[in-house]
Amino acid sequence: MLDIQEFVLRVHIASDIIETWVEEGWLRPQRTDQGLVFTEMDVSRAQLIRDLREDLGVNQEGVAIILDLIDQMHGLRKTLRELCEAVGGQPTDLQQRILADMRSRRPIPMKGPGSP
Repeated sequence: MLDIQEFVLRVHIASDIIETWVEEGWLRPQRTDQGLVFTEMDVSRAQLIRDLREDLGVNQEGVAIILDLIDQMHGLRKTLRELCEAVGGQPTDLQQRILADMRSRRPIPMKGPGSP
């Protein structure tokens, strides 16, 4: 865990910018009696935001959309992991039925010109 001073030194971003990103909801540090406390995840997220803004020129609205999509993706991955664990805990015959049902729902790939 990092306080704001350690975080600023680590990510090489001014504290007023960090505070703006916290106000925007782009960073979500813990709030304690001693102030904001940042995690390694916050470090990675701040570096991503910096790269999007400075290196790629993404505007404020674009950053918000990208971060929302990333958060959704992580949430879906967590849900999928939990679902896989739940299915994995079921009897083998039920697992096989679930897999067969999933396969039957997949669209049939279209064959392009020159495909066998």
